Amino acid sequence: MALKTFNPTSAGRRHLIQVDRSHLFKGKPVKALIEGQHAAGGRGNTGRITSRRKGGGHKTAYRLIDFKRTKHDMPATVERIEYDPNRTGFIALIKYQDETLSYILAPQRLAVGDTVISGKLVDVKPGNAMEIGSVPVGTVVHNIETKPGAGGSLARAAGTYALVAGRDGGNVIIRLKSGETRLVPANGMASVGAVSNQDHINEVIGKAGRARWKGARPVSRGIARNPVDHPNGGRTNGGKHWATPWGKPTKGYKTRVNKRTSKMIVRSRHDRKKAQ
Repeated sequence: MALKTFNPTSAGRRHLIQVDRSHLFKGKPVKALIEGQHAAGGRGNTGRITSRRKGGGHKTAYRLIDFKRTKHDMPATVERIEYDPNRTGFIALIKYQDETLSYILAPQRLAVGDTVISGKLVDVKPGNAMEIGSVPVGTVVHNIETKPGAGGSLARAAGTYALVAGRDGGNVIIRLKSGETRLVPANGMASVGAVSNQDHINEVIGKAGRARWKGARPVSRGIARNPVDHPNGGRTNGGKHWATPWGKPTKGYKTRVNKRTSKMIVRSRHDRKKAQ
């Protein structure tokens, strides 16, 4: 996969770096596998902004992705690789032997014409899906289920993956890109390989307008506001801890409280930072 640079014909193109998508399918997605989306502008069901700095952006259709891969022991052929505006990685359209079409996350090194399959005993090759307890130790996987049958929820962004590090009873030990080591149920599904579009991290957006096309609105820093508008306002922090607009400490303050899943974390991603 290559990166594209541009002649500096304008300020917005001078530093612009994009991923070359010339190998992707040029047409529209399969109509039966898309749904319309309502642009919420960062607002929840009460009409209040719950996710700030969102709004505008290009209209997009949601592609229905098969994160569960429950059609077992039926080979499928990769028809094409497509761009998906709703995620950073690419997606693959596959056709099963019974002529059923489906979208899956496209892993690296998956090409048009390849065959993929899911099941309990399948080959360890990119695009195949199986129970993570059946995956050999040392294998790179993505789209990992933390709840069996609920669909993959870990390692789904562009270039991400997890490494199968070992087994512990009815669980499997995986090491994530963040440095976190955690347990996942051995009977949860996972797909072999790393997610495609690994060069996404090297993209340079080039101009603020391109961010607006993606639905990202401008950010006003807290310290640039007046004290009445933000705890950090007044052009000086005044010796207090950095805070959110509602006064909650941030920048290092731990806010994660989830006893149900904390017991599955063997080694926190923050432990790696402390060791460096």
